[in-house]
Amino acid sequence: MTAARQVWLKAWLICGALDALWASVLTLLRGAPLAELWLFVASGPLGDRAIGWGLPGVLAGLAVHFALMAAMVAAGLWLARRTMLGQVATWKAGTLYGLALYYVMYGLVLPQRFGIPFPDPDRLRVALGLFPHIFLLGLPMFYLFRNQQTVP
Repeated sequence: MTAARQVWLKAWLICGALDALWASVLTLLRGAPLAELWLFVASGPLGDRAIGWGLPGVLAGLAVHFALMAAMVAAGLWLARRTMLGQVATWKAGTLYGLALYYVMYGLVLPQRFGIPFPDPDRLRVALGLFPHIFLLGLPMFYLFRNQQTVP
């Protein structure tokens, strides 16, 4: 396995697990069942019917989550290797990439699919959405990319 594939795999599994854990904890803290979270995730690309699928829907939601993570990590690795983002300080690159991921998810995907307003008027929800994109996705990704010396 090439070094780039190894770092991609590591970043995909770590960031995917961290983000899934974050979303799961927030779901439990608001008193909702975990199944609700993963059924909602599945309903994004698979339609509203997925909400009634039970365990297969939960598994589909996890698959959707990790598929999205695979794309996010692949795009981040490409940016780290092929653009100036790989040349700036890791904390800057990770923060910028995390902000970009947040904007894509909360500014484009969720409003288009679910009609969720952007920007969200609730500052706490904004912070709870920004945190994982920066601290659990962008920063760990770019730290791993830099640490694995996949960036020239």
